[in-house]
Amino acid sequence: MESRNRIDATLAAAMGLDADRLARVFAVLDGEMKAGAIPGAAVSIGRNGRFMEFAVGRAVAHGYPTVRAAADTIYDCASLTKVVVTLPLILQLLEEGKLRLDDPLALHLPAFAGDGKEAVTIRRLLTHTAGLAPFADLHSHGWTRERIVDFVLAQPLQYEPGSRVVYSDLGYILLGHLASRLLAAPLERLAADRIFGPLGMKDSGFNPPAALRGRIAATERYPNEDRPRLGTVHDENARAMGGVSGHAGLFSTARDLARYAAMWLEGGSLEGRTVLSPASVGLAIRPQSGAAEGGCRGLGWALKGDRFDASGDLLSPASYGHTGFTGTSLYVDPVLRLTVVLLTNRVHYGRDRSVERLRALVHNVVAASVLGAADSR
Repeated sequence: MESRNRIDATLAAAMGLDADRLARVFAVLDGEMKAGAIPGAAVSIGRNGRFMEFAVGRAVAHGYPTVRAAADTIYDCASLTKVVVTLPLILQLLEEGKLRLDDPLALHLPAFAGDGKEAVTIRRLLTHTAGLAPFADLHSHGWTRERIVDFVLAQPLQYEPGSRVVYSDLGYILLGHLASRLLAAPLERLAADRIFGPLGMKDSGFNPPAALRGRIAATERYPNEDRPRLGTVHDENARAMGGVSGHAGLFSTARDLARYAAMWLEGGSLEGRTVLSPASVGLAIRPQSGAAEGGCRGLGWALKGDRFDASGDLLSPASYGHTGFTGTSLYVDPVLRLTVVLLTNRVHYGRDRSVERLRALVHNVVAASVLGAADSR
């Protein structure tokens, strides 16, 4: 399905973007759709306090009646949950004096103890340097949410904390549990009250209601299921936890995530509503993984040079972002004063499809469209 979108030249000029250069993004997206990598995509670009959004292709291509992608299509964001929900909640706890980054997790969750776990700090969990395994099968046993958390708390370390960057869902399951414990509320309520509500993220949350079904992008059909998942979280472990976890489960739109990204770009506030302090924002986007091998992480965020960095070639060295397994990404460039949200449901065609190259190409096209970019670096 070829895109018929056009760039609004007046809006592009107000954002300090070259409309003709930016229009090349449609050719990039169309190429990936024709190659069968993605059924469609929703994009939101932010700059100068304005947002440009567009969508191409389909949100649902098979298994149900087809649905065109739109700027307000709701996508399963997968691991964007880590930086859109869990990270800001932990930073708020830091600001409220309820924890320190170098607190051992065992100080707050005593069940996480023994066998060297005293060296696992909140900072190391946030930077994926805690020593935990990347993943475990938490979903095939019929366990309750409480049993799953207990299992993760009991897991042995796989390597010396602080020595390596190993991207770990297990660490963020524990961080989500920690936020819920210290703030005495379910994770989904904390996200709604402390993040989505203040930022006007009206279509963001966990376990979207059936009434929104017509706006949701379908993901993958699992072998034991009749049709692709639609409104049910794609991640097996998050689903086993009731659809709500610190590592996955968020559903959102490009429009909402652009507002979240703008909050980071503006130092923690948006339209007079403060979610984070400038001090927390500055801390999170600086290198925090120390001498650990295998990556360059801020708090939560992937920085330039990290093995999971998807920024491409032309975003500035100060850019930071995150990706999600389903085919999503969110990037912020404080030098170019730019945010880019790219949402696809690439797993709708099977998890063997990759959007790694697509993310870089889109970021390159958008960065190249910034007027006066060479002078601002």
